[in-house]
Amino acid sequence: MTALLVIRHAPTDWNESGLIQGRTDRPLSEAGREELRRMRLPAGWEDALCLASPLRRAMETAELLGLAPVAEPRLVEMDWGAWEGRSLAELRAAPGPEMARNEARGLDFRPPGGESPREVQERLRPLLERLSVPTIAVTHKGVLRALYAMAAGWLMTEKPPQKLLNGHAHLFAVKPDGTPEVDRLNILLKAPP
Repeated sequence: MTALLVIRHAPTDWNESGLIQGRTDRPLSEAGREELRRMRLPAGWEDALCLASPLRRAMETAELLGLAPVAEPRLVEMDWGAWEGRSLAELRAAPGPEMARNEARGLDFRPPGGESPREVQERLRPLLERLSVPTIAVTHKGVLRALYAMAAGWLMTEKPPQKLLNGHAHLFAVKPDGTPEVDRLNILLKAPP
């Protein structure tokens, strides 16, 4: 089994405003950068291979954590298509049952012109299959949730079995065939005072 430590990028201005970013390439906000200055990796991970989504917010997060990230396109955020730049609250408040029906599809939820969590899992699989050394992946909420769904058998039709906290790392053990298992979730990244 290969250890995979997954970290979601720090906040951007769109995160702070509740807007869906998807593939929109927003930089970290000043608050996000400040948050990272107070974070530390878990002991023993300082020299691990670091793969990161090529989007600025993920690359910058890795760099501010003291890592030397290698851009990995398979870690890019889920494509939210026509819904990028909008809020989930706005989409859920729209008239008609479209959003509720789409959310009920779980892993097959798909924004118009976008990508489903199941498709995110399919693009992650080859990356997971080739992991052979302990690796840090700096990525996005959609990718983290898709990976967690694979590992926990979560169909995404209801709330997750365990909440994935921001500002924390999530440790997975990956089998040689690329199957992930949950090792430990919500590992605090804050440096001691």
